[in-house]
Amino acid sequence: MPTPIQVIKVPFSLGGRHPGAELGPDAVIQAGLIRQLGQLDLTLEETVEIACPSAALRGEESWSRGGPPKHMQQVKEVNAKLGEAVSEAIGAGHMPLVVGGDHSVAIGTLAGLTKHYKKLGVIWFDAHADLNSEASSLSGNMHGMPLGIATGNAQLKLSDILAGAGEIDMSKLVIIGARELDQAERDLIKAKGIACYTMHEVDRKGIQKIVEEAIQIASDGTDGVHVSFDLDVLDPMEAAGVGTPVPGGLNYREAHFACELLAESEKVTSVEIVEVNAQLDHDRRTARLAVELVASLLGKRIL
Repeated sequence: MPTPIQVIKVPFSLGGRHPGAELGPDAVIQAGLIRQLGQLDLTLEETVEIACPSAALRGEESWSRGGPPKHMQQVKEVNAKLGEAVSEAIGAGHMPLVVGGDHSVAIGTLAGLTKHYKKLGVIWFDAHADLNSEASSLSGNMHGMPLGIATGNAQLKLSDILAGAGEIDMSKLVIIGARELDQAERDLIKAKGIACYTMHEVDRKGIQKIVEEAIQIASDGTDGVHVSFDLDVLDPMEAAGVGTPVPGGLNYREAHFACELLAESEKVTSVEIVEVNAQLDHDRRTARLAVELVASLLGKRIL
């Protein structure tokens, strides 16, 4: 019997650059997420929603390089609640499916996961590496820091978010689709040997080879594999409704094929989909695409 799915909504955007991502989870639900998963004969638990502060708190918060990140207290509070919810879902024998929000919610997701999976593999689909720290960030936005925090390369640690949380082993981390990296992230990737498949590698090797290698890296010797899927990994021609679009991303079939291969591997133990910005998704195409990709990742096939 398939593992029951626990959908966890996190309507939060204060970790990102623009408002609108807080509306993403509802947009994805309204685009048919629950209905689509129900058609896959998956058992769905009652959806959990994390209480989040209003996006109206954004304002024009000042920030100086190297200072505390923007809205750090709100990010920590939301992620502490999310970490508990993810931990409870796993403890109940459910697969967490986190629907964000901006990508700073990955801090809580990873905190909850590492409390249970002491050797967690992570496959990270994103136009960005999200490996910044408080000191290296060029924007002060915490959606660019979750992997920096989760790998122990920031002052804030996952254990500060949730007692018992661990760290991500950088040798079990794979980033796919990157094409906009800060210099500090480039230096860290090279120094630590992090598997980062930029769009150059996608073009050169093909998405099938890259996903197969990613599965091997993330599942070798690990006790769980988490997939975090930021919609900005796709080309803006496919997914315009994101806060930080970058030209030259994955196309529609590359994204679906990647998700299909992950489903076939039967290695994935948790999923996160983030950064649908409903204010920028004027035709709801990005929200619908998010639903389709989650369905492919959880087993939907053309035939």
